[in-house]
Amino acid sequence: MEKQQSPPEAKASDVGKLGVETSTARDVDFGQVLEVESTPELRRKVLLKLDLLLIPLMGICYMLQYMDKLALSQATLFNMRQDLGLRGDQYSWSSAVFYFGYLAWSWPSSYLIVRLPLGKYLAVAVFLWGGILMCHAACKSFGGLMTARFFLGVGEASIAPGFALITGMFYKREEQPARQAAWFIGNSFANVIGGVITYGIGKIQTNGVNSWQLIFLILGAITAAYALLLFAFLPDSPATAVFLRKTEKAIAVQRTLENKTGVMDAGKFKWDQVRMALKDPQTWFLVLYTLCVNFCNGGITSFAAIIITGFGFSTFNALLVQMPIGGAQLVFLVLTSGVATFVRSTRILMMILNTAVSMTGMIMIWKLDDDNRAGKMTGLCFGAVFAANIPLALSLITSNVAGFTKKSVVSALVFIAYCVGNIVGPQFFLASEDPHYPTGIKASMSGLILGIFFLICLYVYYIWENGRRDRLYGSPLQLTGTEELHDELSSKTDREIESFRYVY
Repeated sequence: MEKQQSPPEAKASDVGKLGVETSTARDVDFGQVLEVESTPELRRKVLLKLDLLLIPLMGICYMLQYMDKLALSQATLFNMRQDLGLRGDQYSWSSAVFYFGYLAWSWPSSYLIVRLPLGKYLAVAVFLWGGILMCHAACKSFGGLMTARFFLGVGEASIAPGFALITGMFYKREEQPARQAAWFIGNSFANVIGGVITYGIGKIQTNGVNSWQLIFLILGAITAAYALLLFAFLPDSPATAVFLRKTEKAIAVQRTLENKTGVMDAGKFKWDQVRMALKDPQTWFLVLYTLCVNFCNGGITSFAAIIITGFGFSTFNALLVQMPIGGAQLVFLVLTSGVATFVRSTRILMMILNTAVSMTGMIMIWKLDDDNRAGKMTGLCFGAVFAANIPLALSLITSNVAGFTKKSVVSALVFIAYCVGNIVGPQFFLASEDPHYPTGIKASMSGLILGIFFLICLYVYYIWENGRRDRLYGSPLQLTGTEELHDELSSKTDREIESFRYVY
């Protein structure tokens, strides 16, 4: 069930009956919020303002972040490995240690996201990320590069989970797939334009600074500067959005009350919700899916430039021909997120489609002859399509996990799995197999197959659980506005709210 019938509107007078302290939940006075008259026209106006201001703010940041992540792979084309004396599998480990940093900070981040003002916390993380990227230019050895990569992972660990939570705060459940995809488009644009930008940086002639050092310095400085814009405008909650007027803030809160996902109960970390997250089957299906598909992601992100040179392209052409990879991601991102938004119960089906396309791409790279450059490049483009699943997976978390603490914990566990997959994946790309990496390609393909299996398990679980709740509690369409408001402010999880139904 993707959409529910809108319940009767709650009234301000209903708030006192709920036993909720209306001035403490995300600094929102729900009595005042519900006094504001909300018309369809005003709601559309608020939604348009959110789309025009909030989504680009996150999308540009995510584009910069992914360009920074690709910088290591692109720097290998400018003799970084030779200048730092990297031998054997040291490059693989310098790539993997980034995810050790991400892994180490994922759990502390899930706590801080709940306790601290979310927008300000993310802005500081982005600023540190940019500064640490600039420090890569000062690396002189394998040890220095390992240290820089570790702390870069620490800097990134909060960004995608934080953006997902912000999307859950501001958008209805049925709106979330398209909006998660909208800011994630920055990832695809980074793939499209990142090679061109790096190509341009590589053409800069300087004395004393190598081209690969310039890549880190320039991209890091741009990211750190953008963090100042985030600090000024990225909101902590609908009640603190500086680009919304007072009435618009109230309407922004009204719009999402029926989500019942507890985004307004931030500020206190609830350990009982941690236990519920660990016992929830949907948590582990999402974790196992994420783990498996990121065997592929770790290899593609770290070794794409090297693999492309193995197809017979020159150093600079290897940068330019990475553009179709981002183009393929963008096409499937728009296609599958659009279908998931407008066709009920298709989110997981679209994720399965993207994963199957990537699996096909890996098979093409593995099986096509070496002289078939076009076919192998097409396979590499298809192989990266599964990344279009990230916003759909995030929309499942923001739509189906109620309770702010539980949501942050599930997000942390999923991104821990993301890190582990990205750590393990590059280890199958053996230095002795450079630049074709047949073992890594086969490992990536196996992970994608397992990912499809766990998505099917999650799909079946959601259908079964919704049916079980309908049999026990009846249809959720009969709730009054007061009951909807009570569910949102109850600090309960999706496992405890009888009217909660999963979207898939």
